[in-house]
Amino acid sequence: MREAVFLRLNEAKWKQYESQPPAGPDELAARFVELTDDLAYAQTFYPASPTTRYLNDLTARQHQAIYKNKTESTGRFRHFWRQELPLLVACHHRTLAVSLVLFTVFTLLGALSAAYDDTFVRVVLGDAYVNKTLENIERGDPMAVYKGMSETPMFLAITVNNIYVALVAYALGATLGLGTVWALFRNGVMLGSFQYFFYQKGVLLPSLLTIWIHGTLEISAIVLAGGAGFVMARGILFPGTYSRAVAFRQAARDGLKLAIGLVPIFMVAGFLEGFVTRHTGMPVWLSVAIIGSSAAFIVWYFILYPRQLMARLRAHSANPSPASF
Repeated sequence: MREAVFLRLNEAKWKQYESQPPAGPDELAARFVELTDDLAYAQTFYPASPTTRYLNDLTARQHQAIYKNKTESTGRFRHFWRQELPLLVACHHRTLAVSLVLFTVFTLLGALSAAYDDTFVRVVLGDAYVNKTLENIERGDPMAVYKGMSETPMFLAITVNNIYVALVAYALGATLGLGTVWALFRNGVMLGSFQYFFYQKGVLLPSLLTIWIHGTLEISAIVLAGGAGFVMARGILFPGTYSRAVAFRQAARDGLKLAIGLVPIFMVAGFLEGFVTRHTGMPVWLSVAIIGSSAAFIVWYFILYPRQLMARLRAHSANPSPASF
């Protein structure tokens, strides 16, 4: 857009930021994010303009206000989890929803393929795994596969592998999202055929009560990692009013933050798989409690809390008040 139009659309907002103090740290952070976006746009299209110099100065002052008298090692970490990551989730909730829909479709496709082709599970999971699981089912312990390795090595191996899978799913967003679709396809088909295999053998309930102790967090994080990849792909495909290069950098940064934010979830999932899932004889109520707690956390932190936080920020932007929250 022309600089005059850009200035007319945003000048009132910039003057407000310059003259009125923020209502609290949340609004200050939201202002800084918005100003950096405006500055990036101005630097791209009006690099030598007074508007760009003005925005650079205003953004620098906002940055100083954020980090003034702040303990970086703790404050930045806390801010990331309390505000930055949830707000990113809220901003990209539709893109993340696309990842969930695709993964669900691929999971159903895997289950359907296993239902119509008895050899499909072996193609996906491998003969060695299927044969070992069949032996475990015959012995009356269908989930014994989770007891095959000692706790700590299993925890470390699974956690590292899951983080790697998530980062790959994110990085493949640079292929216009096609690689991320493939990553979700592989994992979804594997999950669907895996669960149908246990249904076919009459041990679906024991498998659900065991696998989803760690799978609730693990699968949710994989879906979110796919969403991070789609965030980056969207920046390439739909740059909006920004140049494609600027839009790609911003989207890649947002996607990377989303992917990195999943690391603790993978660590907890790996801990559960290495140390808890192996106890296949635990009471049903305990298994249900762990699965329910994990699901409740995912729903709260990645759906409910981001919406609440975004609504509060919008309310404060529309009606600034001296009260902090």
